[in-house]
Amino acid sequence: MNRQTQPRNRRAGVLAAALATGALATFSGTPAGAVTGDAAADGSYAATARLMIGDNLRACTGALVDRYWVVTAASCFADDPAQPQALAAGAPKWKTTAAVAGKSAEVAELVPRQDRDLVLARLAAPVDGVTPLALATTAPSAGQTLRVAGFGRTKDEWAPLKLHTGSFSLDTVSATGIGTTGTGGAAICKGDTGAPAIRETGGKAELVAVASRSWQGGCLGTPATETRTGAYNSRVDDLGAWVQQVKASRPGSRLFAVGGDTQIWANEGSYTANVWGTFERVPNNSGIRQVSAVTMGDKVRLFAVGGDNRIYTAAKDTTNNTWSAFEALPSSGIQQVTAVAMGSKVRLFAVGGDGRIWTITGDYTAGTWSTFEALPSSDIKEVSATTVGNTVRLFAIGGDQKIWTTTGDYTAGTWSTFAAIPGSAVQHIAATSIGSTVRVFAVGSDQKIATTDSTDNGPWSALDAVPGGNSAKQVAVTTIGDTIRLFAIGGDDRIWTADKKADGSWTTFYGVSSSSIQNIAATTN
Repeated sequence: MNRQTQPRNRRAGVLAAALATGALATFSGTPAGAVTGDAAADGSYAATARLMIGDNLRACTGALVDRYWVVTAASCFADDPAQPQALAAGAPKWKTTAAVAGKSAEVAELVPRQDRDLVLARLAAPVDGVTPLALATTAPSAGQTLRVAGFGRTKDEWAPLKLHTGSFSLDTVSATGIGTTGTGGAAICKGDTGAPAIRETGGKAELVAVASRSWQGGCLGTPATETRTGAYNSRVDDLGAWVQQVKASRPGSRLFAVGGDTQIWANEGSYTANVWGTFERVPNNSGIRQVSAVTMGDKVRLFAVGGDNRIYTAAKDTTNNTWSAFEALPSSGIQQVTAVAMGSKVRLFAVGGDGRIWTITGDYTAGTWSTFEALPSSDIKEVSATTVGNTVRLFAIGGDQKIWTTTGDYTAGTWSTFAAIPGSAVQHIAATSIGSTVRVFAVGSDQKIATTDSTDNGPWSALDAVPGGNSAKQVAVTTIGDTIRLFAIGGDDRIWTADKKADGSWTTFYGVSSSSIQNIAATTN
């Protein structure tokens, strides 16, 4: 991994970068390798990612810093690796696969920094079961020792199968980078570009920088006359806020489905790449008829109606990818439930066996649930809800197959009178909101999807057909920014999805790999 670290040799260092970067590595087999150093113990430095770019065009290393994000060097993806600042944001030019601890995902998007050789690579599917590497929050200082882990060449292997690590002394610190020197024969080789430089203190590992360029002394293929093991690395310790900003601006959607086996299955997809993972079973559930989902901070909470007509709930901790056990709420005779999140509280609205709407509030700060209370209603078939500020906009299908709505003001503690909105012969509904605009999607008896909206509690627009929304049995909907993502169970019992953009246009429906779907719910991540 070497690149020159001394200012007086800066020009030579840039030239060395063009030669040393793993982005220029081309192998006859699968590109792989490692830092010239010891093979890493099994399971150690598991967050280290091997990046395979193009058809054996380039090989680099990176670090998983979030289940959806890998940080690495921008030079890995630049047309000219010596000019990483020229890398454009967006989808990579070449198909790129990231392999982390035996799990693989394609890179869907690149978000480069302009002030250093560094890029965040967003994965099309999450890598779960691997603890991301935490970013350092304190600046590096000369004299510290760092451990670098990489999948580049070694001193005697062109494409080793195991991750290798080496020890490096931290020599110099600049505003955006650090200079290091390998010790004990360690060096940064081709294929190690983007490798994490890790500081280990108090039993904790944190990411200080990523490898950018090096002299490659001692690496296979480097002339024996080159003995320098110096390297230049791009700092990340000052980028915590930027990383969080990038992550927050690119959330995806979570989809939960009740299959023909009456169990809940989960999947996640990108809003910008239309790429989905595979469905995975939510543990410890069975006999489920219907499900609703909300995201609350780092928790995803499910509320499901079981075959015994009771409400069950479980939560996923997205920081460690674990699910809590399902617990029953005090309930009976429940036909259907919908949930909305308001701060630390979740509000449930359920259709009871008596055809009335019942509501209950869970306060996750206090750890308490209120008792169920009935809203003035009768002959209700289904409910859906969304929030606008501190109000809940509740929608219900009545026995007349019309859509009725009421607004709950949780500041004033009042509910408005139910009023009808456009729609007839309605079989199913789903609601969402963008700002003060509320949008409802309805499946009619003709199995076509139509939509209507209202802004600031104003009049409702006429029902408008959703392009391609035919042969639908049920819908679910969620919103990110100014994009609405609609899901539908088709007549083939598969899940189909399309996006409504800010300009009012619709994308074409495409299928999410699935079968025998009975019920769906959607939320964001």
